Amino acid sequence: MTDRLLSAVQSGVEVIDLGRQLRVGMPQSPNHPQFWHTLPRRHGDMTRADGSSAANDMVTMGTHVGTHIDALAHVSQQGKMYGGLDAAGAGVGGKYDELGVHTITPMVRRGVLLDVPGTLGVDSCEAGYEITVADLDRTVEHQGTSVSEGDVILVRSGWGRLFANGESYIGRETGVPGVGEAGAEWLAACTAHAVGADTIAFERIAPRAGHSMLPAHRVLLVEHGIYIIEALALEELARRQVHEFTFILIPLNIYGATGSPVRPLAVISA
Repeated sequence: MTDRLLSAVQSGVEVIDLGRQLRVGMPQSPNHPQFWHTLPRRHGDMTRADGSSAANDMVTMGTHVGTHIDALAHVSQQGKMYGGLDAAGAGVGGKYDELGVHTITPMVRRGVLLDVPGTLGVDSCEAGYEITVADLDRTVEHQGTSVSEGDVILVRSGWGRLFANGESYIGRETGVPGVGEAGAEWLAACTAHAVGADTIAFERIAPRAGHSMLPAHRVLLVEHGIYIIEALALEELARRQVHEFTFILIPLNIYGATGSPVRPLAVISA
């Protein structure tokens, strides 16, 4: 019997790209090394006897730049990572053997979009706005979209529309919308496999506070072992009111790393 997934693909599906294009100068967290792409060899720098030539690239970047996933090794609290693992001891040797990004298996899961601005009747949440538990409950009810154990829950704030603007997307002075500690606890209670948002820090950032306090990261990564995906492109899903889909994500298999750039996909019936 033909596999049901193969049958679905053959009958027609549509893929919506949820990843940001990696470009020099794109907005990112100031806590991480910037993305840089260069051509150490260009066409014509070396030409073979038959007239052929080749170009090649070099990329340098932090693993938490662009659309990326946080491994459980990314955050510790009081010297402990998820499962009570000693953070200092786990990092001896310059890599995280137990909770590094290589331990994240490829994801093919039910994805859920919680379009908070769509529920609130606005284009985007305001700068520094905390998405509350009431907002999340209201969005689930408004969309008629249930959340189940093992889902990947993506919370749209609308802030992703500013990505191309650069500095305003980072929101150093204005702050950035997102869930706070209470919202993170709500997501954890849903027993999500992973969560994501359209901002670079996932959670609410207060005006002029930077990334000095990140309680949602503690709740999700350290206390509940839930992966965080940041800088997602969620506008197309929201525009089309696609709230449920097959979510696909594969991190780079970098042994012991705290995160990885990713290119997530939402797959829907054509």
